[in-house]
Amino acid sequence: MPRVADDPGKIETGQTWAGAMDALALHWRSQAPERRQGRSRRRSEEILQAALRVFSREGIARARIADIAAEAGIPLSSLYEYYPSKRDIAYAVPLTHLARFFIEYAERARDTETARARLRLFLWFSADYARRHPDWARTLYLEIWPSVLVGDSPARKILDDYGRFVVRLVRMGAAAGEWSAAHDPYETASILVGSHNQVVITWLLYRKPHDIMRAIGAMLDRLLTAVLPPDAGTAAPPTPDAGTAAPPPPDAGTAAPPPPPQGPRGGGPTARTVRTTGGPVAQRECLRSPACYAKPKKNSGSMEEPVLPSSMPNPTTPP
Repeated sequence: MPRVADDPGKIETGQTWAGAMDALALHWRSQAPERRQGRSRRRSEEILQAALRVFSREGIARARIADIAAEAGIPLSSLYEYYPSKRDIAYAVPLTHLARFFIEYAERARDTETARARLRLFLWFSADYARRHPDWARTLYLEIWPSVLVGDSPARKILDDYGRFVVRLVRMGAAAGEWSAAHDPYETASILVGSHNQVVITWLLYRKPHDIMRAIGAMLDRLLTAVLPPDAGTAAPPTPDAGTAAPPPPDAGTAAPPPPPQGPRGGGPTARTVRTTGGPVAQRECLRSPACYAKPKKNSGSMEEPVLPSSMPNPTTPP
Protein backbone atom coordinates (compact mmCIF):
# COMPACT_ATOMS: atom_id res chain seq x y z
CA MET A 1 0.00 0.00 0.00
CA PRO A 2 1.49 3.40 -0.90
CA ARG A 3 2.51 5.63 1.98
CA VAL A 4 0.65 8.89 2.50
CA ALA A 5 3.17 11.60 1.62
CA ASP A 6 3.88 14.33 4.15
CA ASP A 7 4.59 16.61 1.21
CA PRO A 8 2.09 15.78 -1.57
CA GLY A 9 3.62 15.38 -4.99
CA LYS A 10 7.09 14.59 -3.66
CA ILE A 11 8.78 11.72 -5.48
CA GLU A 12 10.60 9.52 -2.98
CA THR A 13 13.99 8.02 -3.85
CA GLY A 14 13.50 4.88 -5.91
CA GLN A 15 9.77 5.53 -6.26
CA THR A 16 8.17 5.11 -9.67
CA TRP A 17 5.93 7.73 -11.19
CA ALA A 18 2.93 5.39 -10.91
CA GLY A 19 3.72 4.81 -7.23
CA ALA A 20 4.03 8.55 -6.66
CA MET A 21 0.61 9.11 -8.23
CA ASP A 22 -0.93 6.41 -6.03
CA ALA A 23 0.56 8.14 -2.98
CA LEU A 24 -0.70 11.52 -4.20
CA ALA A 25 -4.26 10.25 -4.59
CA LEU A 26 -4.15 8.57 -1.19
CA HIS A 27 -2.90 11.75 0.44
CA TRP A 28 -5.70 13.90 -0.94
CA ARG A 29 -8.36 11.33 -0.12
CA SER A 30 -7.20 11.53 3.48
CA GLN A 31 -7.32 15.34 3.38
CA ALA A 32 -10.78 15.73 1.85
CA PRO A 33 -13.09 17.39 4.41
CA GLU A 34 -16.13 15.30 3.52
CA ARG A 35 -14.97 12.14 5.27
CA ARG A 36 -18.16 12.04 7.30
CA GLN A 37 -20.45 9.16 6.61
CA GLY A 38 -24.00 8.87 5.32
CA ARG A 39 -26.40 11.71 5.96
CA SER A 40 -23.79 13.93 7.61
CA ARG A 41 -21.55 13.72 4.55
CA ARG A 42 -24.38 14.60 2.20
CA ARG A 43 -25.39 17.58 4.32
CA SER A 44 -21.84 18.92 4.35
CA GLU A 45 -21.72 18.62 0.56
CA GLU A 46 -25.06 20.42 0.24
CA ILE A 47 -23.75 23.31 2.35
CA LEU A 48 -20.61 23.66 0.24
CA GLN A 49 -22.56 23.56 -3.01
CA ALA A 50 -24.99 26.18 -1.67
CA ALA A 51 -22.05 28.32 -0.57
CA LEU A 52 -20.53 28.09 -4.04
CA ARG A 53 -23.72 29.36 -5.63
CA VAL A 54 -24.00 32.25 -3.16
CA PHE A 55 -20.31 33.17 -3.48
CA SER A 56 -20.58 33.04 -7.27
CA ARG A 57 -23.56 35.43 -7.25
CA GLU A 58 -22.65 37.79 -4.43
CA GLY A 59 -18.94 37.39 -3.85
CA ILE A 60 -17.48 36.23 -0.55
CA ALA A 61 -17.37 39.69 1.00
CA ARG A 62 -21.08 40.44 0.46
CA ALA A 63 -22.39 36.94 1.12
CA ARG A 64 -23.93 36.22 4.52
CA ILE A 65 -23.89 32.91 6.29
CA ALA A 66 -27.69 33.17 6.63
CA ASP A 67 -27.88 33.35 2.82
CA ILE A 68 -25.91 30.12 2.58
CA ALA A 69 -28.22 28.38 5.05
CA ALA A 70 -31.27 29.56 3.10
CA GLU A 71 -29.70 28.42 -0.19
CA ALA A 72 -29.02 24.98 1.32
CA GLY A 73 -32.55 24.82 2.76
CA ILE A 74 -31.43 24.20 6.34
CA PRO A 75 -31.75 26.16 9.59
CA LEU A 76 -28.86 28.45 10.41
CA SER A 77 -28.25 26.56 13.64
CA SER A 78 -27.76 23.34 11.66
CA LEU A 79 -25.20 25.00 9.40
CA TYR A 80 -23.15 26.06 12.45
CA GLU A 81 -22.83 22.40 13.40
CA TYR A 82 -20.72 21.88 10.28
CA TYR A 83 -18.97 25.22 9.77
CA PRO A 84 -18.64 27.77 12.58
CA SER A 85 -18.18 30.79 10.27
CA LYS A 86 -18.42 32.01 6.70
CA ARG A 87 -14.63 32.10 6.58
CA ASP A 88 -14.46 28.38 7.35
CA ILE A 89 -16.91 27.66 4.54
CA ALA A 90 -15.00 29.86 2.10
CA TYR A 91 -11.72 28.08 2.72
CA ALA A 92 -13.28 24.62 2.72
CA VAL A 93 -14.31 25.24 -0.89
CA PRO A 94 -10.82 25.11 -2.47
CA LEU A 95 -9.72 22.27 -0.20
CA THR A 96 -12.65 20.08 -1.22
CA HIS A 97 -12.38 20.64 -4.96
CA LEU A 98 -8.60 20.75 -5.25
CA ALA A 99 -8.47 17.46 -3.38
CA ARG A 100 -10.77 15.99 -6.02
CA PHE A 101 -8.70 17.60 -8.76
CA PHE A 102 -5.48 15.99 -7.52
CA ILE A 103 -7.18 12.61 -7.18
CA GLU A 104 -8.50 12.76 -10.75
CA TYR A 105 -5.17 14.00 -12.10
CA ALA A 106 -3.27 11.20 -10.33
CA GLU A 107 -5.52 8.64 -11.98
CA ARG A 108 -5.10 10.15 -15.45
CA ALA A 109 -1.37 10.88 -15.22
CA ARG A 110 -0.38 7.48 -13.85
CA ASP A 111 0.63 6.09 -17.25
CA THR A 112 2.30 9.19 -18.71
CA GLU A 113 5.97 8.76 -19.58
CA THR A 114 7.57 12.20 -19.88
CA ALA A 115 7.71 15.26 -17.66
CA ARG A 116 6.47 17.40 -20.56
CA ALA A 117 3.36 15.24 -20.98
CA ARG A 118 2.73 15.27 -17.21
CA LEU A 119 3.16 19.03 -16.98
CA ARG A 120 0.92 19.71 -19.97
CA LEU A 121 -1.75 17.36 -18.60
CA PHE A 122 -1.63 19.03 -15.19
CA LEU A 123 -2.27 22.51 -16.61
CA TRP A 124 -4.76 21.29 -19.22
CA PHE A 125 -6.68 19.31 -16.62
CA SER A 126 -6.76 22.36 -14.29
CA ALA A 127 -8.60 24.31 -17.00
CA ASP A 128 -10.89 21.36 -17.70
CA TYR A 129 -11.78 21.08 -14.01
CA ALA A 130 -12.59 24.81 -13.95
CA ARG A 131 -14.79 24.36 -17.03
CA ARG A 132 -16.71 21.54 -15.37
CA HIS A 133 -17.08 23.42 -12.06
CA PRO A 134 -17.53 27.09 -13.02
CA ASP A 135 -19.00 28.23 -9.68
CA TRP A 136 -16.04 26.76 -7.84
CA ALA A 137 -13.60 28.21 -10.37
CA ARG A 138 -15.14 31.68 -10.06
CA THR A 139 -14.82 31.54 -6.28
CA LEU A 140 -11.23 30.26 -6.37
CA TYR A 141 -9.75 32.32 -9.22
CA LEU A 142 -11.66 35.57 -8.65
CA GLU A 143 -12.19 35.60 -4.88
CA ILE A 144 -9.88 33.35 -2.88
CA TRP A 145 -6.63 33.20 -4.84
CA PRO A 146 -6.20 37.01 -5.21
CA SER A 147 -7.25 37.68 -1.60
CA VAL A 148 -4.65 39.11 0.79
CA LEU A 149 -6.37 37.17 3.57
CA VAL A 150 -5.48 33.82 2.06
CA GLY A 151 -1.98 34.10 3.56
CA ASP A 152 -3.11 33.20 7.08
CA SER A 153 -5.74 30.62 6.15
CA PRO A 154 -5.77 26.84 5.60
CA ALA A 155 -6.30 27.54 1.90
CA ARG A 156 -2.72 28.84 1.66
CA LYS A 157 -1.23 25.38 2.06
CA ILE A 158 -3.28 23.77 -0.67
CA LEU A 159 -2.52 26.61 -3.08
CA ASP A 160 1.17 26.24 -2.23
CA ASP A 161 0.90 22.49 -2.88
CA TYR A 162 -0.51 23.27 -6.33
CA GLY A 163 2.44 25.53 -7.18
CA ARG A 164 5.03 23.19 -5.69
CA PHE A 165 3.75 20.35 -7.85
CA VAL A 166 4.41 22.41 -11.00
CA VAL A 167 7.91 23.21 -9.70
CA ARG A 168 8.59 19.49 -9.19
CA LEU A 169 7.50 18.65 -12.71
CA VAL A 170 9.83 21.35 -14.08
CA ARG A 171 12.72 19.94 -12.05
CA MET A 172 11.85 16.42 -13.13
CA GLY A 173 12.07 17.36 -16.81
CA ALA A 174 15.42 19.08 -16.27
CA ALA A 175 16.81 16.04 -14.44
CA ALA A 176 15.67 13.78 -17.29
CA GLY A 177 17.31 16.02 -19.89
CA GLU A 178 14.02 17.03 -21.50
CA TRP A 179 14.93 20.72 -21.21
CA SER A 180 17.78 22.80 -19.87
CA ALA A 181 18.49 22.76 -16.14
CA ALA A 182 19.52 26.42 -16.38
CA HIS A 183 15.89 27.54 -16.11
CA ASP A 184 14.88 28.66 -12.62
CA PRO A 185 12.06 26.23 -11.70
CA TYR A 186 10.15 28.75 -9.57
CA GLU A 187 10.29 31.40 -12.27
CA THR A 188 9.19 28.85 -14.87
CA ALA A 189 6.31 27.67 -12.68
CA SER A 190 5.17 31.26 -12.19
CA ILE A 191 5.09 31.84 -15.96
CA LEU A 192 3.18 28.63 -16.62
CA VAL A 193 0.62 28.99 -13.82
CA GLY A 194 0.15 32.71 -14.45
CA SER A 195 -0.50 32.20 -18.18
CA HIS A 196 -2.91 29.34 -17.47
CA ASN A 197 -4.79 31.36 -14.84
CA GLN A 198 -5.15 34.35 -17.15
CA VAL A 199 -6.92 32.24 -19.78
CA VAL A 200 -9.23 30.73 -17.14
CA ILE A 201 -10.03 34.14 -15.58
CA THR A 202 -10.81 35.66 -18.99
CA TRP A 203 -13.16 32.77 -19.71
CA LEU A 204 -14.88 33.13 -16.33
CA LEU A 205 -15.43 36.87 -16.79
CA TYR A 206 -16.35 37.03 -20.47
CA ARG A 207 -16.92 33.42 -21.57
CA LYS A 208 -14.14 33.98 -24.08
CA PRO A 209 -12.59 32.08 -25.65
CA HIS A 210 -15.80 30.21 -26.34
CA ASP A 211 -14.01 26.85 -26.57
CA ILE A 212 -11.69 27.18 -23.61
CA MET A 213 -10.18 23.70 -23.93
CA ARG A 214 -9.19 24.23 -27.53
CA ALA A 215 -7.66 27.58 -26.60
CA ILE A 216 -5.84 26.23 -23.55
CA GLY A 217 -4.41 23.35 -25.57
CA ALA A 218 -3.02 25.66 -28.25
CA MET A 219 -1.67 28.06 -25.63
CA LEU A 220 0.08 25.29 -23.69
CA ASP A 221 1.74 23.93 -26.83
CA ARG A 222 3.16 27.36 -27.66
CA LEU A 223 4.02 28.20 -24.07
CA LEU A 224 5.86 24.98 -23.27
CA THR A 225 7.84 25.22 -26.50
CA ALA A 226 8.84 28.81 -25.75
CA VAL A 227 9.50 28.53 -22.00
CA LEU A 228 10.88 24.98 -21.90
CA PRO A 229 12.46 24.28 -25.28
CA PRO A 230 14.20 20.91 -25.69
CA ASP A 231 17.70 20.84 -24.27
CA ALA A 232 20.21 22.21 -26.79
CA GLY A 233 22.45 19.22 -26.19
CA THR A 234 19.92 16.82 -27.62
CA ALA A 235 19.36 18.43 -31.00
CA ALA A 236 21.75 20.87 -32.64
CA PRO A 237 20.16 23.56 -34.83
CA PRO A 238 20.79 23.23 -38.60
CA THR A 239 23.90 24.96 -39.91
CA PRO A 240 24.48 26.54 -43.35
CA ASP A 241 26.12 24.50 -46.09
CA ALA A 242 29.88 24.54 -45.46
CA GLY A 243 30.57 24.78 -49.21
CA THR A 244 28.58 27.98 -49.58
CA ALA A 245 30.46 31.12 -48.71
CA ALA A 246 28.56 33.62 -46.65
CA PRO A 247 28.13 37.04 -48.28
CA PRO A 248 30.58 39.64 -46.96
CA PRO A 249 29.18 42.12 -44.45
CA PRO A 250 28.64 45.66 -45.72
CA ASP A 251 31.39 48.16 -45.09
CA ALA A 252 30.60 49.84 -41.79
CA GLY A 253 32.14 53.10 -42.98
CA THR A 254 30.04 53.36 -46.13
CA ALA A 255 26.73 55.07 -45.76
CA ALA A 256 23.71 53.33 -47.28
CA PRO A 257 22.53 54.95 -50.54
CA PRO A 258 19.43 57.13 -50.22
CA PRO A 259 16.20 55.71 -51.62
CA PRO A 260 15.30 56.84 -55.14
CA PRO A 261 12.95 59.87 -55.40
CA GLN A 262 9.29 59.01 -55.47
CA GLY A 263 6.83 60.11 -58.12
CA PRO A 264 3.71 62.18 -57.45
CA ARG A 265 1.76 59.03 -56.63
CA GLY A 266 4.52 57.29 -54.70
CA GLY A 267 4.88 54.71 -57.43
CA GLY A 268 8.60 54.99 -58.24
CA PRO A 269 11.28 57.38 -59.52
CA THR A 270 10.30 60.65 -61.21
CA ALA A 271 12.48 59.82 -64.21
CA ARG A 272 11.87 56.82 -66.41
CA THR A 273 13.64 53.68 -65.28
CA VAL A 274 17.25 53.71 -66.45
CA ARG A 275 18.91 50.50 -67.58
CA THR A 276 22.61 50.63 -68.30
CA THR A 277 24.88 48.29 -70.19
CA GLY A 278 27.55 48.49 -67.52
CA GLY A 279 26.18 45.69 -65.32
CA PRO A 280 24.92 45.84 -61.70
CA VAL A 281 27.76 48.10 -60.51
CA ALA A 282 27.04 50.71 -63.17
CA GLN A 283 23.32 50.50 -62.36
CA ARG A 284 23.95 51.14 -58.67
CA GLU A 285 26.27 54.05 -59.42
CA CYS A 286 23.69 55.54 -61.76
CA LEU A 287 20.95 55.24 -59.19
CA ARG A 288 23.13 57.09 -56.70
CA SER A 289 23.70 59.99 -59.09
CA PRO A 290 21.13 62.84 -59.15
CA ALA A 291 21.85 63.23 -62.85
CA CYS A 292 19.96 60.02 -63.50
CA TYR A 293 16.79 61.78 -62.37
CA ALA A 294 17.28 65.22 -63.96
CA LYS A 295 14.02 67.03 -64.62
CA PRO A 296 12.99 67.26 -68.28
CA LYS A 297 13.20 70.64 -70.06
CA LYS A 298 9.97 72.61 -70.30
CA ASN A 299 10.63 74.54 -73.55
CA SER A 300 8.80 71.93 -75.60
CA GLY A 301 5.79 69.77 -75.20
CA SER A 302 7.72 66.51 -75.41
CA MET A 303 9.51 64.69 -72.60
CA GLU A 304 13.25 64.21 -72.99
CA GLU A 305 15.41 61.38 -71.77
CA PRO A 306 17.16 62.09 -68.44
CA VAL A 307 20.72 63.35 -68.76
CA LEU A 308 23.40 60.85 -67.72
CA PRO A 309 26.91 61.72 -66.55
CA SER A 310 29.48 61.73 -69.36
CA SER A 311 31.40 58.92 -67.68
CA MET A 312 28.39 56.58 -67.76
CA PRO A 313 27.43 54.42 -70.76
CA ASN A 314 24.42 55.38 -72.81
CA PRO A 315 21.16 53.76 -71.75
CA THR A 316 19.45 51.24 -73.91
CA THR A 317 16.17 52.16 -75.47
CA PRO A 318 13.38 51.19 -73.05
CA PRO A 319 10.73 48.88 -74.44
